[in-house]
Amino acid sequence: MPARAREGVNLMAEPPIASYCTTFLKAEMLHIYRQVTGLRRFRTFVVTKERRNADRYPFEDVELLPEPRSNFLRRFWLKYIRRAPPILYRGEFQVLNALLRRREARLMHIYFGHTAVHLLPFIEIWSRPCVVSFHGADVMLREGQPEYAGMMRQMLERVALVMVRSNSLRERVVALGCDPEKIRMNRTGIPADAFPRVERTVPADGAWHFVQACRLIPKKGLRVALRAFAAFRATHPRARFTIAGEGPMEQELRGMVGQLGISEAVDFAGFLSQEGLRGLFGSAHIFVHPSELTSDQNQEGIPNSMLEAMATGLPVLATYHGGIPEAVEDGVSGYLVQERDQEGLTAAMERMTGAPDAWRTLGKAASQSVLAQFSHAAQIAKLEDCYAEALERWGRVS
Repeated sequence: MPARAREGVNLMAEPPIASYCTTFLKAEMLHIYRQVTGLRRFRTFVVTKERRNADRYPFEDVELLPEPRSNFLRRFWLKYIRRAPPILYRGEFQVLNALLRRREARLMHIYFGHTAVHLLPFIEIWSRPCVVSFHGADVMLREGQPEYAGMMRQMLERVALVMVRSNSLRERVVALGCDPEKIRMNRTGIPADAFPRVERTVPADGAWHFVQACRLIPKKGLRVALRAFAAFRATHPRARFTIAGEGPMEQELRGMVGQLGISEAVDFAGFLSQEGLRGLFGSAHIFVHPSELTSDQNQEGIPNSMLEAMATGLPVLATYHGGIPEAVEDGVSGYLVQERDQEGLTAAMERMTGAPDAWRTLGKAASQSVLAQFSHAAQIAKLEDCYAEALERWGRVS
């Protein structure tokens, strides 16, 4: 496990940081893996309820929470008489407390806001500080759970610091009741060597290759992307579109491609490894990501795949949504349109492909922007600064 000692301090002898992630890790959680494995000034161990994709995300120090022993009478009393939260009546509280005590954890980093809400009873009692990081969908409130908003406010009051990936998430967290003074920006970090810039040439005969990489879910704007591409291809019959990713919308999107008459031009590549994505981005000319706010207020932070594509020199066609405008400057590293604006997106495709010199300039600026604003090393340093600050703040009040 990587560690770099501060002068005069043996970090490996210090009690570690606990990184709590309910599932370690879903396929789309590469950004979390990069954080956990990228620490230099601190060491960490992972606390999880479920281990997935261990071959894709190898990490040695993982504590899998055991199933708590169930006492029917005690569970019944806590759940139905005391109306205790699930973490108490299920016995999770005792299991987690014993684990963190055994590992002598100094601080716990809880990934995702909804997980921290679930852990609120533990956060309120534990004698060490917690920090929570918000990533996008976890700013949503829960329909049918009127008490959830109050629990979110209590959690935000109790944790030492709150980390967000974009200014749009910062605004949402403030609206949820968080003190702005305790919010820290910690953006997704992209390792430059993993997605180096690629020199591209203008395709012959208008054979432009568009790509979108994401989970196949509504907020990614895939319906709009396909309709816009179909309109573009009507005048550019050699153009093609690759969609990389998996998700519940796949069958709907495949049916839509058939209805639009573009089946021979659209490829569903499925979930790709980092190496596979790097190859796909290298073969493409333009990255598309027209995200949109859904009816349940699900929004983006800053899409990881978009940053990776930009690092390789792909200019972006996207929307004024969530944190996207913080990464893509309209007219500089790509073009932005309003959410659900199919005609505007098609026009942006025409504009970008119709000016090859501008296309090259936009791609170069996209790569430079990611290197300047989303360096992996710089974001890891900021994360560790948050850990150090949380420990210091907690020490002053405890």
